[in-house]
Order: sequence, then structure tokens, then C-alpha cells
Amino acid sequence: MISIGEMSRRTGVKVPTIRFYEEKGLLEPAARTGGNQRRYTHAALARLAFIRHARDLGLPLEDIAALISLDGASGAELDRAHDIARRQRQRLHARIVKLKKLERELDRIAGACDGRHDGPCAVLHAFGDHRPCAGDH
Repeated sequence: MISIGEMSRRTGVKVPTIRFYEEKGLLEPAARTGGNQRRYTHAALARLAFIRHARDLGLPLEDIAALISLDGASGAELDRAHDIARRQRQRLHARIVKLKKLERELDRIAGACDGRHDGPCAVLHAFGDHRPCAGDH
């Protein structure tokens, strides 16, 4: 059996977050010692590593719960896992597009200054004036 602290050390997931995942039903409730300390199984450790990886990939908790529900599924049921992965890729692509727009806008703002400081700061002005922006961000 594994303590919550050891689960945290092995996965890099903070203890309050482990408790949160347990409350949300993503992790099975831990067994308790006589002193009421949580004790997890190796299966729970594997599940927590799965959740951590899915979160690192940006998946929302609802999608992680859906993927967990597919454990042991077969056949066409598994199409749902593929759909979740594709949808997350699309969300990621949309974020990348937005981040590239933000990068271009920050390049424009950073370039607004000629390096001389003999007047009002062009960078501060650029941050305060949305009108010259190349698009919505």
C-alpha cells in the first residue's frame, strides 16, 4: 500500500490535487489506516500517472473521466477515446493559432520603441491602445 505522500512524490501530483481527484471519482477512494491515513494500491498509482499525463496533455477532467470509463472497453466503444484525442488536438491547434497571434502582437508592441527615451514610452502607449492591433486576441 502507498501513502498519499508517496503517490505525490512518484507522480509529481500535489497531495491536495490527489484528494481532489479522489473526491471527483477519478481515483478510487483510498483504504484508511487505523490512524485514518490514506493508503493507495499500485493500480491507483497507475491511474494517477494516467491522469497526470492526460492533464499534461491539456485534457479537461470530463474527458479524462470519459477515458477512464473506457478502461476494459472493446470494439466500437473505443472510438470515443479516438474522438477525445482528436478533439484535444483541435483545441490545442486553436490555442497555438491564438498564441501565434499574441506573439505577433507582442513583437509589434516591442518594436514600437526606437530605443530612445526622449518622449512618451511607445511600448506603454501600445499596451494601452488596442486600435493598432492586427486583430482580435
